[in-house]
Amino acid sequence: MGRNIIVIGAVALGPKAACRLKRLEPEANVIMLDRGLRISYGGCGIPYYVSGDVSDAAELQSTSFHLLRDEKFFRDTKDIEVRPGVEAVAIDRAAKTVRVRTLATGAEETLPYDKLVIATGSTPRRLPIPGADLPGVFAVADLDAAVEIRARLTAGEVGSAVIIGAGFIGLEMAVAVADMWGVQTTVVEYAGHVLPTVLDRTLAHMARLHMQDKGVAFRLGCQVVAIEGAGRAERVVLGTGETLAADLVIMAVGVAPNSGLASEAGLDVSPRGGITVNDRLETSDPDIFAGGDCVELSGLVTGQPMYLPLGSLANRQGRVIGDNLAGGDSRTPGAAGSWCVKLFDLAAAGTGLTLEAARRAGLDAVQVHASQLDRAHFYPDKGFMFLDMVAERGTGRVLGVQGVSEMGDALIGRINTVAAMLPQRATVADVSNVELPYSPPFTTALDILNMLANVAENVLAGRNRSLLPHEFAELFAQRESGATYFLDCRELGNAAPFVEKYPDLWHHIPQGELARRIDELPRDRKVVLLCNTGARSYEALVTLAAAGITNAYNVAGGMVSLVRSGVKL
Repeated sequence: MGRNIIVIGAVALGPKAACRLKRLEPEANVIMLDRGLRISYGGCGIPYYVSGDVSDAAELQSTSFHLLRDEKFFRDTKDIEVRPGVEAVAIDRAAKTVRVRTLATGAEETLPYDKLVIATGSTPRRLPIPGADLPGVFAVADLDAAVEIRARLTAGEVGSAVIIGAGFIGLEMAVAVADMWGVQTTVVEYAGHVLPTVLDRTLAHMARLHMQDKGVAFRLGCQVVAIEGAGRAERVVLGTGETLAADLVIMAVGVAPNSGLASEAGLDVSPRGGITVNDRLETSDPDIFAGGDCVELSGLVTGQPMYLPLGSLANRQGRVIGDNLAGGDSRTPGAAGSWCVKLFDLAAAGTGLTLEAARRAGLDAVQVHASQLDRAHFYPDKGFMFLDMVAERGTGRVLGVQGVSEMGDALIGRINTVAAMLPQRATVADVSNVELPYSPPFTTALDILNMLANVAENVLAGRNRSLLPHEFAELFAQRESGATYFLDCRELGNAAPFVEKYPDLWHHIPQGELARRIDELPRDRKVVLLCNTGARSYEALVTLAAAGITNAYNVAGGMVSLVRSGVKL
């Protein structure tokens, strides 16, 4: 007689754990419960269903060989009993039972378990504001909500939409409703830039400007105070007093772990609400495992607890739990926090910490920025990639890398490389020398990732004093004071428009002529050096240092990054 295994939650981690266990221990009796009627679907595909890129909701619930993952599928192909529309009401750890309720009838029963898996996921947060419950206001909680949103768009009921929150889901939903459906879309974000927890200012501005070029409007640094309408959502009221028309409102202001069931059963739950687990994904009760959006993990970079609700993590954790249910000893080291998002034609991605996150964790960190073509400069199909690296002073340890690029696959390749190196506490020297394949259609001979690490090495060593684009913008806004000498190191063809626009402020000496014209530079003022990408201006910085001019700074990423991040020149 096989052991009784109950899995609470049947979307991502639950099915993965259950199926892994059955492959290792076919005789186990596995029951999987879920409150929803749709099970085992790809929740991260919801924005692409809303946009129409995925034509049918069933595709998100299907295997790669087009079988629908429903009760029959799990019964016939996996020998797993699935009960949709059934919620777990209480766990009795002493008796090792779960009390469950069928939502359609209210009928309850008690199920015994030898081992239990909690995969209850998370719940989207809703702002506690007037009108939050009006028809037409959604938090994208599940596939059912996505189906209703898509139905309204298809019926032509939505002419304007407001997305509250500029995180992953908010921006993906903004793209979804604005792109194919042509809906007038505005994103409202409380922070000062988009993707505020995962991107620093320069890259975030690039992402926002790209979305604005595609027709999405933004209200940053704003708070939504009410949603109004006669029987349905019609407008959103901001704290500034501005009112935005809105036939559709999507709240994307984060999620909260569904840990109530675990807490009521006496399991350890963190102050932030995530179920506490060890590296085997055992809870404080060794007969109960938990994973996915309902748990708190250890951060690989900081070693501190973190909450990271990502489908990729849930799937990997499901395999670990399945192994351990079968008597194995699989472990998960935690998470670095790797992510990616598609914003129209632009990709954004990252792993590890931003500068702000590193400083919050108590780390002495520095951020560097670089821009470079992602293919050989002579190859016809190429584009610029923009990367930030955060590194620890003293040790040179890489804490994180983020980037944006039109060539999404190329960007993801670089981020994946760093994500694989972070658990080994890689330094900037390690990344500087990491071996990457080269061929002109795919990359450059000196890859941008190697180059970025070279920049970080020079900054950490004090050889490169760089300004991030927003720091340059602050100095340039005070240009009339005369405290800063702006020097363009490019050839005249590139520099001429700015020399003509600012004849007494924008100075020009090509980098190749700088050594013999060094006496033209002031020694009593701050010198800011610019070129296209920051490479020639760094060479100029070295030349100035050799001549004893030490109050000089190189603009990271050069003119390309300044323009792409929206710096006004």
